[in-house]
Amino acid sequence: MTCPIRLRPVIPSDLPILFEQQRDPTANRMAAFGAENPDDRKAFMARWDRLLKTPGVTARTIEVAGDVAGHILCADETISYWVGKPWWGHGVATGALAALLDEIDVRPLQARVAKDNFASLKVLEHAGFHTRGQDKAFAPGRGEEVEEYVMVLEPAVAARAS
Repeated sequence: MTCPIRLRPVIPSDLPILFEQQRDPTANRMAAFGAENPDDRKAFMARWDRLLKTPGVTARTIEVAGDVAGHILCADETISYWVGKPWWGHGVATGALAALLDEIDVRPLQARVAKDNFASLKVLEHAGFHTRGQDKAFAPGRGEEVEEYVMVLEPAVAARAS
């Protein structure tokens, strides 16, 4: 990606763009664990209202060249993100995750990813997450139970001097 990735707090005017991004059927299938009904604007807005009012939640809009490319958040020591389809494959999720990890010092952190979501798995591994375990959960984006990896980013361990 030649344009810099910038994180900033989510503002109300971002929400219609984020809503449209999460409605994409291909993205929902890949992410698997999105909204129960991606077309339910009222539920989407209520979720974001709760997130933005909850102490300890870090929610950021991902901007690329001034455009809203997606969002990334940390809630309850769990990382989640969504990148709009036009920005897939350009390092946006990788750059956004690196920027968020520089901003927050909470560790350990967790993330969950469908086993077949290889792009997201690669993003998490690149940031230092490793597989802690496996689980199965109902995935609204697929309408079925899906196997997932439970990923963790441990606190950095200072190197010992010899």
